[in-house]
Amino acid sequence: MSAAGGLTGEASDHKVAAAFGSVAAAQAAATGLHERLALAIPQVRVVEPGQAGLARALEPEDRGIFRTILRSHLWLGIAGAVLGGVVFAILWGIGLPLITQSPAMAAGAIVGFGAVAGLFAGGLVSLRPDHDPYVIKAREAHAAGLTVLLVHATSAEQCAQAQELLEAAGGDTMRTL
Repeated sequence: MSAAGGLTGEASDHKVAAAFGSVAAAQAAATGLHERLALAIPQVRVVEPGQAGLARALEPEDRGIFRTILRSHLWLGIAGAVLGGVVFAILWGIGLPLITQSPAMAAGAIVGFGAVAGLFAGGLVSLRPDHDPYVIKAREAHAAGLTVLLVHATSAEQCAQAQELLEAAGGDTMRTL
């Protein structure tokens, strides 16, 4: 699971794609990744030009994505409601007339708006905007007839190491954040 406070449900939150001009170069880079980083076989995937299944190789965790949607909305919705409660308590403590004259309505509104803001943040996490550059670059490379090597790392450190090795092997890389 993710180390990001339980917001995501994917086993591999960190991904890197590299485009190579030949299948042999991509295969050699994949072998180097397995040897130097001890990556498991399912963590590295080479998609050759014209080969089907790029979308599935880019984002293979359907269940993990669904868990990300649920977790991010749950935890960030709760966090937003709690933050709304804190804001209400501060405004109550200040003695703001709008709050003290109708505390139940004010608490409901402030906590409610906080929860909604948290749910919006959960939606942003669910959309995973950090994955867009990774997916777009890999699709463009594949459409241009290049071989795409995909790495699904289990940590940010492992992802950074994989990116360094792929760049050293001559790959044009893009990673998720």
